[in-house]
Amino acid sequence: MNATARTPVASHASQANPAKKAVISKKVSTKKKTVKKKKATAKKTVAHEATATRKEISTKVEKAHSRPTAQKTVARHHGKITTRQRLHVTRQAAGHHTARRVGVSFQQPKSIDSIIRAHRLESTAPYSAQLRSESALVVDLKTSTVLYNKNSDEVRPIASISKLMTALIVTESGLSMNDMITITEADVDHLRHSRSRLAVGTRLSRAEMLHLALMSSENRAAHALARYYPGGMPAFVRAMNDKARSLGMRNTHFIEPTGLSAQNVSTARDLTKLLRAASKQPLIHRYTSDDTETVTLSNGRQLVYNNTNSLVKNPGWEIQISKTGFINEAGECLVMVTRIDNREVAMVFLNSTGRYSRIGDAVRMRDYVEKDTNLAML
Repeated sequence: MNATARTPVASHASQANPAKKAVISKKVSTKKKTVKKKKATAKKTVAHEATATRKEISTKVEKAHSRPTAQKTVARHHGKITTRQRLHVTRQAAGHHTARRVGVSFQQPKSIDSIIRAHRLESTAPYSAQLRSESALVVDLKTSTVLYNKNSDEVRPIASISKLMTALIVTESGLSMNDMITITEADVDHLRHSRSRLAVGTRLSRAEMLHLALMSSENRAAHALARYYPGGMPAFVRAMNDKARSLGMRNTHFIEPTGLSAQNVSTARDLTKLLRAASKQPLIHRYTSDDTETVTLSNGRQLVYNNTNSLVKNPGWEIQISKTGFINEAGECLVMVTRIDNREVAMVFLNSTGRYSRIGDAVRMRDYVEKDTNLAML
């Protein structure tokens, strides 16, 4: 009797299992379709946003291309860049699941790329973010109006920009520029082992040494100039710091005349004061703006030196004072006095990254100042 009672139960269970499986299968199928549908929706959204972004960039490029200054700027820029934009879209799928991020990449045509590169300062990002230099200051020397400011009070190593102060001390010393100066072992760089074509024993006039120190950033020449100062190196360095204080360069300190030491420090704001003082010295103006100089050694051999600032050779620039600098701690540095729209302008760029970045920053700032002569401090 018990066996007879169990038989119908077993038969009922066997009939219920297929029905239950069918329900579960249907639910799984529905869930899969829902997830698939939402993934498809996410992909469509990505495609839509990518298309919108392309249209937005094309519109900006067309506007930039229509500007009269665009053609001139593009002509000054060369090379190819790739505009690559990645869109990440996250969409909620069924339950707690999240769709994967989808990357969409596209490359603009070459002509558009060149325009974007030439006008990258017109983007919506803050202008200060467009410069490669960590510190920068641009000042109208006649009115003392600050045209551009980025971290101008940060104290930084200034590398060979130090040689501008070295030159100022030499030119104001009253010492004869015809006096002969000899390179000795004391002038050899044992700190960074920088190279020099002025061998130990080389004799040149004070004027020639100053010319090479400023135009070509010749370290041995700068060091020798300081050694031949009355009282020697200690007196010369003391004179550098005294001059800095007299010019109001409150955040500037020197320990040697070349800039090879990272302990030679200043700020972009202080260096505009040095540029103002240096611009009053005709020799500094001449020597820093020359593109080449040939010196004849005692044995008759001639050495040709070039300016470390390639912009002095560019006819589009009217440079009055120029000095470059680099050590690892300071990065690429450049200071200049130039004329922009008939204005005498001091430019300072410190700790720029990239071999040509300081030149690029100077070009970008000139274009920026030319476009708006009524800039307020940024």
